[in-house]
Amino acid sequence: MTFASRARYWLPLLPLLGLLGVTYWLDQQVRPEAAKADEAPRHDPDGVMENFSAVKMDEQGAPRFIMAAAKMRHYPDDDSTTLDAPRLTSLSSERPAIHVVARRGVLSGKGDEIFLHDDVEVLREASATRGELTLQTDYLRVVPERDWADTDRAVTILDGRNTIHAVGLEMDSRARTLKLLSQVRSVHEPR
Repeated sequence: MTFASRARYWLPLLPLLGLLGVTYWLDQQVRPEAAKADEAPRHDPDGVMENFSAVKMDEQGAPRFIMAAAKMRHYPDDDSTTLDAPRLTSLSSERPAIHVVARRGVLSGKGDEIFLHDDVEVLREASATRGELTLQTDYLRVVPERDWADTDRAVTILDGRNTIHAVGLEMDSRARTLKLLSQVRSVHEPR
């Protein structure tokens, strides 16, 4: 048998082999690229809310804590929630209301802590025995369930004619205490 006679038997298979090769190539083109092992998952929000407000009630049904923001985004990859221009208000029948504002914030995955960043300002309303108090810092961690806030950054407190500068603060609203942690300086302006 000569080469020409053998090629005649294989010739009908050439289009089939060509079709098989083209099919394999097309299959490779339409398959999604496999994710690289060292590539981090995407950090895209799965939910966005604008101009929202949420109210937590106490056991008697009275408002206890209010959280509002211009925009809230939830990210499923790390279960984080970011807040644009957050506003927090802690209410109690036993003590003055406390209002907190910041440029941005992050809500923990469990929702039990709020981390406020950039131009954070805390305002404790005046009571019958105490005047209004304003606190300014660049970062504040708030734990609403415990009526607790703290920071390890520089703080400025304005209380009537007193101006206090410090680094680090622990604020317990239930116990009505404000603990300054270091580098405390105070200026009192007489009448």
